[in-house]
Amino acid sequence: MAITLDALNLRLLGEWQRNFPLVSRPFGVIGDALGCTETEVLQRLSRLSAAGAVSRVGAALRPNAAGASTLAAIAVPEPRIDEVATLISAEPGVNHSYLRENDWNIWFVATGPDRAHIDGTLKRIEAATGLAVLDLPLVQPYHIDLGFSLDGTRQGTSGAAPADPSMLRHGDHAVLQGLTQGLAIVPRPFAALADELGRAEIDVIERIRTVTAAGIVSRLGIILRHRALGWRSNAMVVWNLPEADVDRVGVVLAAATGVTLCYQRRPNQRHWPFNLYCMIHARSRDEALTTLGHAAAEAGIADLPRQVLFSTHCFKQTGAMVVSQREAAA
Repeated sequence: MAITLDALNLRLLGEWQRNFPLVSRPFGVIGDALGCTETEVLQRLSRLSAAGAVSRVGAALRPNAAGASTLAAIAVPEPRIDEVATLISAEPGVNHSYLRENDWNIWFVATGPDRAHIDGTLKRIEAATGLAVLDLPLVQPYHIDLGFSLDGTRQGTSGAAPADPSMLRHGDHAVLQGLTQGLAIVPRPFAALADELGRAEIDVIERIRTVTAAGIVSRLGIILRHRALGWRSNAMVVWNLPEADVDRVGVVLAAATGVTLCYQRRPNQRHWPFNLYCMIHARSRDEALTTLGHAAAEAGIADLPRQVLFSTHCFKQTGAMVVSQREAAA
């Protein structure tokens, strides 16, 4: 299906990636803001979702605030790429998986309710593929919001302020799982989620408001698929900095125009010694490299060695797993 980005669609996708209205009929509120009807908002979002431009209307969670996650990589011989990618994507806790230009060529994010679940996922992948998996846990986020401006300018806040998991209550994980899977594109999406959970709509809305204020939900709104919208050059850039410099550089790099994610991860000293990561999304390779040059100069690391890993294929992009399949079925 073709993607039509007229002025109203650009506003819808640009202005509603966060601050989704926590009211019974949120799409009506969005329609009022855009000068159109609730029905038109629903129709446009349904078409954009069917065309692959919208991943879901839902939440991005702060990593490890209501579950566990890690970035992982695997070095796959070229003839086995499709086979191994299929095995990785079949793991329900894997929510992102990309092919990147590096010997470590398949990169994925493993999520789950706890670290034991992550360990199980990585062990199953190693056993099924016969290949070693790099486990690169998050140490410190500097910019994790990934609100994405369609004109390339910076959007949103860094999301680096700590979350408060103490605000979680019994039943919140099920609500969060519903948000990461995506709300139904219907007039009363919170009522639809509440019906699935056997709860009251107002209770669900209030719990979402609480966990969002606590920083557990880092963003609630329209989650885009960047490639489908023309932003096809996705580069993960990594540096190996002295430990004492990572925080200082990470804060500056996170604020640079064009940087869509930035964080510190624990390195694997034998195979992957890099500790500072950033993501850049652009419409072309040249644009991404230009953005990288400016960002690295702002952070004072333009002359330091780095690795630039462009993605060449997206195998999987879904929301994080917060509740295991066994818990969901209980």
